[in-house]
Amino acid sequence: MRPAAAGWTLKSYRDGNPTAGMTDFSRRVEEVSISGIREVFEAAGEDAINLGLGQPDFPTPEHAREGAIEAIRAGKADAYTSNKGTRSLREAIAGRYAADTNLDVDPEHVIATAGGSEALHIALEAHVDPGEEVLFPDPGFVSYDALTHIAGGVPKPVGLRDDLTMDPAAVEAAITDDTAVFVVNSPANPTGAVQSPEDMREFARIADEHDVLCLSDEVYEHIVFEGEHRSPLEFAESDNVVVVGACSKTYSMTGWRLGWVTGSNRRIERMLRVHQYGQACATAAAQHAAEAALSGPQDVVDEMVASFEERRNVLLDGLDDIGLDCPTPKGAFYAMPRVPEGFVDEVIDRGVVVVPGDAFGERGAGYARISYAVNIETLEEALSIMDDAYRAVQ
Repeated sequence: MRPAAAGWTLKSYRDGNPTAGMTDFSRRVEEVSISGIREVFEAAGEDAINLGLGQPDFPTPEHAREGAIEAIRAGKADAYTSNKGTRSLREAIAGRYAADTNLDVDPEHVIATAGGSEALHIALEAHVDPGEEVLFPDPGFVSYDALTHIAGGVPKPVGLRDDLTMDPAAVEAAITDDTAVFVVNSPANPTGAVQSPEDMREFARIADEHDVLCLSDEVYEHIVFEGEHRSPLEFAESDNVVVVGACSKTYSMTGWRLGWVTGSNRRIERMLRVHQYGQACATAAAQHAAEAALSGPQDVVDEMVASFEERRNVLLDGLDDIGLDCPTPKGAFYAMPRVPEGFVDEVIDRGVVVVPGDAFGERGAGYARISYAVNIETLEEALSIMDDAYRAVQ
């Protein structure tokens, strides 16, 4: 035990100097800060129009809710499940892959997790040694950088093309002998970009030829307006692809915290070691809700995607009228226009929450992320305010 530093007292701790004489924290955690997105939310007023939330504004499908309710009433949600999750849920996940992508996924090669976030966490923990590099898109989802630090790895952001997709050639050029993982995210948060099938084939080739893990984050896989979603898993000749999925976005189940990870048996076995000690199993009630969502009618997904596409078009037209250039998002429910200096602060001051692009990486500077997971009336009101803000900073 480290000796207490001179001058340390309980009073100093209570008076707001909790680090004096206390134990130190891990370097991994000290390298991680609270998300910049939260800072934006805290800066906005309670009545602000929130275009910063990364969650659908639709209710969870009724049949998914009923799946949980029935399980609770029958006493099926009272106890631990298998560490991997119930067999019936994993079969439902495998069945969804078979129906939607023709991928043959073995239910034994699936771990149900506490959302896609935990799936990303256990994948990186299982594959990254201290000092090894993790490549990921910049701008990209905020968790990639943080989870790399937590795993003891070295973040290595990769810049994007002008259309905000990730170039396989840029990924391949960034790989070194120290690279353990590269992350692919399509459809992407924060950009809404969708990688082409040719790109995904190239990512699989890179993983095979360089013997590096391709971690494919596919939580928005069903929210596609243009092009098509394809997984690197379809093209891989080795087991160097691991896929993360979730019910969160597809079925508007962010609060249920149910995701999964799938890969080869040897990779699942290692990720399970992390999962079983950190989580034990995903929440049982959520597993039953997810099973019902995945195996039940899918028309609710189609309706939600159609609504998002309509909102996207309204947003793009509005941004164009304002004079903001925005690469066309082909999936998810985000747009990332280029914005002038001071625009984000001006918009927030006027009561609309958007997220500065540099919250998603250094190369996000000069952009803003806008979530269009709100109704069209609210979106049009926000666009009017953004128009005023744009004129104010010109």
